[in-house]
Amino acid sequence: MIKVGIVGGTGYTGVELLRLLAQHPGVELATITSRSEAGMPVADMFPSLRGRVALKFEDPQSAGLRDCDAVFFATPHGVAMAQSPELVAGGTKVIDLAADFRLKSLDEFSKWYKIPHTAPDLLEEAVYGLPEMNRAAIKSARVIANPGCYATAVQLGFLPLVEAGVADLDCLIANAASGVSGAGRKAEVGSLFAEASDNFKAYGVPGHRHLPEICQGLEQAAGRKVSLTFVPHLLPQIRGILATLYARVPVDVDVQALFEERFAGEPFVDVMPPGSTPDTRSVRASNTVRIAVHRPQGGDTVVVLVAEDNLVKGAAGQAVQNMNLIFGLEETTGLTHIPVLP
Repeated sequence: MIKVGIVGGTGYTGVELLRLLAQHPGVELATITSRSEAGMPVADMFPSLRGRVALKFEDPQSAGLRDCDAVFFATPHGVAMAQSPELVAGGTKVIDLAADFRLKSLDEFSKWYKIPHTAPDLLEEAVYGLPEMNRAAIKSARVIANPGCYATAVQLGFLPLVEAGVADLDCLIANAASGVSGAGRKAEVGSLFAEASDNFKAYGVPGHRHLPEICQGLEQAAGRKVSLTFVPHLLPQIRGILATLYARVPVDVDVQALFEERFAGEPFVDVMPPGSTPDTRSVRASNTVRIAVHRPQGGDTVVVLVAEDNLVKGAAGQAVQNMNLIFGLEETTGLTHIPVLP
């Protein structure tokens, strides 16, 4: 059994990790930390876990994280890079669901996250945890940078076109909309029911933190710089992401076949039949990404639609997928849940 700890388990990502790990046949949930809620039974905060998770929140200093085989960080940016060096030195695998190890450039990290990076050596060796791109490297990693939710959807949607060299890399466009849970479990005016319900709006138009992360991955695949316009939107729903991507591709390229070939055998990527339009309900509470490819009016603009659950494949589910790879388990273990409908 893999002995697992979770740092910062009071948010939506934390409870999603608990939901998945509590049902994982190869995992022993050893500890979960929260300074502010130390001593509180987890099931008191999250009644959905009654009878499934008997842990209490513990103070990080006394939680025994160094005795764990793997530790997930579901924390604000900056926490994982402060605590990971000691854990990694002791042989514990670290999977960070925040952004501490996503951007390889120290300057880019400081620019977008407004804090200095304090663990550059670990940053250098950290593996970006998008299995569909980096599966082999993930298997031998000590530190995993779990991708952002938008970054997962946008990179998977563009990846076949970029890898094949058929897209105009100087003009990529991504419009993506996320449910309110993507903003986290905290009190903010924009997340209030009266603000978010019956409303739809763009945000982060001048630049979103996932933009450099997406570009870094696409540039790795392309072997050159890319120009991406990325505009996120807030959906009036709890969970789910729908990304609509645009790329110029020569009309003689069979994009449907390209996507089907690229993702053949990928357990969590569903390339849908021509003419399909995936929706967020079709992936809710699952680790599945559904992708549909269109070429409107037969022109040179390809439209890629990508649906994912921002808390599962966009966060906790992908983190568990990475854990499975690191410890040599079947990649789908504990992640075969059928989406919830309605």
